[in-house]
Amino acid sequence: MNKVNTKDAKKRGKFQKFLDWVEKAGNKMPHPVSIFLILCIAIIFISFICAKAGVSVTYTGIDPKTKETKDLTVNAISLLSADGIRYMFTNAVTNFTGFAPLGTVLVAMLGVGVAESTGLISALIRKLVLSTPKQLITAVVVFTGIMSNVASDAGYVVLVPLGAIIFLSFGRHPLAGLAAAFAGVSGGFSANLLIGTIDPLLGGISTEAAKMVDASYSVTPVANWYFMIVSTFLITILGTFVTDKIVEPRLGEYKGKHTVETGELTSLESKGLKYAGISLIIFIAIIVALTAPYNGILRHPETHKILGHTPFMDGIVPIILLFFLVPGAFYGLGSGTVKSSKDVINGMSKAMSSMGGYIVLVFVAAQFVAYFTYSKLGIILAVNGANFLDSTGLKGAPLMIAFILVAAFINLFMGSASAKWAIMAPVFIPMFMRMGYSPELTQVAYRIGDSTTNIISPLMSYFAVIVAFAQKYEDDMGMGTLISTMLPYSIVFLIGWSILLMIWTLLGLPLGPGAELRYMLPF
Repeated sequence: MNKVNTKDAKKRGKFQKFLDWVEKAGNKMPHPVSIFLILCIAIIFISFICAKAGVSVTYTGIDPKTKETKDLTVNAISLLSADGIRYMFTNAVTNFTGFAPLGTVLVAMLGVGVAESTGLISALIRKLVLSTPKQLITAVVVFTGIMSNVASDAGYVVLVPLGAIIFLSFGRHPLAGLAAAFAGVSGGFSANLLIGTIDPLLGGISTEAAKMVDASYSVTPVANWYFMIVSTFLITILGTFVTDKIVEPRLGEYKGKHTVETGELTSLESKGLKYAGISLIIFIAIIVALTAPYNGILRHPETHKILGHTPFMDGIVPIILLFFLVPGAFYGLGSGTVKSSKDVINGMSKAMSSMGGYIVLVFVAAQFVAYFTYSKLGIILAVNGANFLDSTGLKGAPLMIAFILVAAFINLFMGSASAKWAIMAPVFIPMFMRMGYSPELTQVAYRIGDSTTNIISPLMSYFAVIVAFAQKYEDDMGMGTLISTMLPYSIVFLIGWSILLMIWTLLGLPLGPGAELRYMLPF
């Protein structure tokens, strides 16, 4: 592995030394597969102890399916009980096959594999290198990562590995590019210039929580739009700074075996790009024709919506597959790298053969996440965190900062943004409304905490995916290296984003169309 640059080690700052310690401590741990196996065993015994001790919580929550608000009591469930043991044996396969990132990654990689094997990605990267100023490439990668969350989880699968290739093509450390893309995709998950899938999802939960105080209140999908537009540029700036000034200098010079060709395009490659561009335009036109009309086939057949649980969003992964496969195949026809359908199939096969280590890692990681969910320990931790904050007696800005920190902490143990919000919203939205803060403000504070610690949490669904991508460039890449690499982003994003929210509230700016900061209780 390319070790951390240790030149002038005595002159390294305290923060860099702390990151070195995090990396060394993390990398002394076993292989990531072994770590998740150990965590599985730990959860089994912790759940047994908690269940025997009668650990439980009672809270007012929102059922994500029925949207009903009701009091719920959750008890810790032992995985060493008869039912728990049966669960572990009977659900091992479905835990694996139902693990969301698995299907997303494998299906998308079929298309990416074709684009890579035919030479399309290489040609596009070289064109990017020739046309983009070197000093802007970091910002481009981070910004694109932030914008990618419009397409749900596509950024994890497509942009994160591309970030590594882009940096490598500029003669920079590929792990710095991977980190920059990961920071944008996941650390800046809630920021965007457009309304994404998470906005109506959180808004719906916030509306139900607000109705506990004001039955007529509604939190719209655009409730945080203005703030998130500004946040997009803030996270881009912060992500660029952390990459260029902290992460890449710490990684040092890349001395691995991987290289990317950066020379001028040949006439055949230019012809291939022309074929790819035309085919992509036709493909996009077809998708638009299926989506844009009010009765479009890919819209919801009853509500006619595009976002949410609709054919378009539920089918985003196969759309991504075709987005890469179609231009990849046509690029091959134009450039001469595809002679027959066998070449396309070979590209898919090669992509799948490179995912063996990832599949092994996912099998164990999926069991751990499933065990944690089954035991109810995540819910118990979230509710107790909320109760702790409620008991502090904080008010004003300190209360908001404390709420952000609690959300960030809980996010380390409970990955789903909507699941956490369904637990936390009925507690905090009514509490903050009675203190004069709008549900929109509470929601945006939650989104800051929920986003910033994604990139350092092994429980985040795609964390294992990122480890696998990184191991392509560093064979012995461990969780310690990844966490120590991403920790500066998490800290800087958390501080910078919180400061932006404090400035925003001091200026009294609306968070979105019709979304004010303050709330006045009805008489």
